[in-house]
Amino acid sequence: MLFNSLHFLLFLPIVITLYYLLPFKYRWILIFVASCYFYMALIPAYILILFFIICVDYLSALVIERLQGRLRKVVLAVSIIANVSLLAFFKYFNFANENITWIMQHLHTANPVSNLNILLPIGLSFHTFQSMAYTIEVYRGNQKAERHLGYFANYVLFFPQMVAGPIERYERLGNQLKLNHVFDYQNFSKGFCLLLFGFFTKVTIADNLAPVVDMVYANPQQYNSLSIFIALVFFSFQIYADFFGYSLIAMGAAKLMGINLMENFKTPYLAKNINDFWKRWHISLTTWFTDYLYIPLGGNRVPQARWILNIMIVFVISGLWHGASWAFVIWGALHGISYLIESLTNKALHINTKSTNVFFNAFRIAKTFLFVSLIWVFFRAESMQKVKLIFKSLLHNHTAAFQTIKVDYRVWGLLVFFIFFDVLLFNNRIDNWAGKKPVYIRWSVYALLLFGLLAMGGVDNVPFIYFQF
Repeated sequence: MLFNSLHFLLFLPIVITLYYLLPFKYRWILIFVASCYFYMALIPAYILILFFIICVDYLSALVIERLQGRLRKVVLAVSIIANVSLLAFFKYFNFANENITWIMQHLHTANPVSNLNILLPIGLSFHTFQSMAYTIEVYRGNQKAERHLGYFANYVLFFPQMVAGPIERYERLGNQLKLNHVFDYQNFSKGFCLLLFGFFTKVTIADNLAPVVDMVYANPQQYNSLSIFIALVFFSFQIYADFFGYSLIAMGAAKLMGINLMENFKTPYLAKNINDFWKRWHISLTTWFTDYLYIPLGGNRVPQARWILNIMIVFVISGLWHGASWAFVIWGALHGISYLIESLTNKALHINTKSTNVFFNAFRIAKTFLFVSLIWVFFRAESMQKVKLIFKSLLHNHTAAFQTIKVDYRVWGLLVFFIFFDVLLFNNRIDNWAGKKPVYIRWSVYALLLFGLLAMGGVDNVPFIYFQF
């Protein structure tokens, strides 16, 4: 089921109403059924994959808690291998097989294995990471194994964040799902605010930028350099508004039930460097890789050469997590290289990264945004050939022989409004910000967002970008 669909707008009120009408002891059943229905509205058969993940990690955690010594590590390894193998099969089999085919062709032999005609289960990368986090925490002794299979299933399946996160930990989400939440006006007020701003961000901002981006990316060789650059900037805001909007809707839907999901974004395009960017962009994924990959590799408590390797491993795997292609790997590697260059340069030149100089910080923000926007090309382009074509067009299409894109003034106005509002909410959240304002300001903002959503929402029903992961 898509958030930006009439189906969801009917589904959510029914679930919330039943949630508060049902006795507490039956609510877990409602959440389980609603979550299964939510997922099965897309591809019903794939719910069996999630059930497999749930059973494997539920049983693994129970066994790990009862064992001692090296056997605990064996069971943990089995759990992780099961999750990663499932992800590898659906997401990376064809990618690996295509590379094997390419190698064998250069060796003048044929690959007897054909690509599989399978679709990636929506949100599988998020489900496996969230479920693995639980098993790892049980192994570390930071989390008690959940005895109630239904509660654990709801932790993996919870419909507001089941498709594209945020990637939650059991101590946060799982324990909240076991509480008896009562109806609270503040929760509804905050939830409504998050939902409204989330839908506005997705439907009015991201979906209006999408046609311009799609048009240029389809035939970049036809457009002049300025048009290419505008499309790159537009995609930066499209993907941000798209994923940020999803996260806000997820947080809002959960808040209606009294459940708090973690913030996944904090004005990332005001980041002053790549390190700061990843503390503000897709925060749940950054913390996951920090806790379960970077720190186990030794983090920064190792010699510098090993630390550099650790950083590159994390960023390259992060790129591969986002997509099964070399473009994603390069995208992650470029972020890692930039991170290292900035960190080592700041250290060598004793640059004050906490400087309050307005012009210095403005330069750093602009530099970071430009770099991030340029390498989003690897993320958005369908192939490395398209990446090369886009950069070639950006650098060489300067003459009048190339087309200039025509962007409706309303799209520019919406983008300026979104940027202004994003800056206004720097290190803040829309529901917290609105809750501190007088009633007339708060409802004026709501009315403005609702008007923008209804009057200027994108015509096409554009799927959420992160659904493909």
